[in-house]
Amino acid sequence: MEVRDITYLKNLEIPEKPQNKLNLESFGKEKIDSLKKTINEINKLINDREKLSADIFKEAESIKREITNFILEVKENADPDTKREITALKQKQVELSELQLNEKISCWEAAALLKKELREMQRELEEKEERLNFLGKILE
Repeated sequence: MEVRDITYLKNLEIPEKPQNKLNLESFGKEKIDSLKKTINEINKLINDREKLSADIFKEAESIKREITNFILEVKENADPDTKREITALKQKQVELSELQLNEKISCWEAAALLKKELREMQRELEEKEERLNFLGKILE
């Protein structure tokens, strides 16, 4: 039997065993992050829509107040033409009130749809997180 010099084997690295563990932090994280981002965007849309509605309502109130003040100033010295103009202005006030009512309804409808979508996204997020937690428990 012949003895060989195997000292060169000392410098060789032993390959590591491949790990079969799933990296749970990255598993499904993209979908969860995407859902969280979508939920934040929907919340922002709801807030923006409600703010827009409030701004429209305030602007209409301001215009109605200006019309009322103008009518009060002009009413004392009203001739027949001025009375027709006052009637037209009062009609504008009614139209503005209708606009405000329609805006309230429109805002409510838009917010309701967004909130429905928000609930769906939140439910999906919870399901994804529960699955991820469940897989984590199984693999431990």
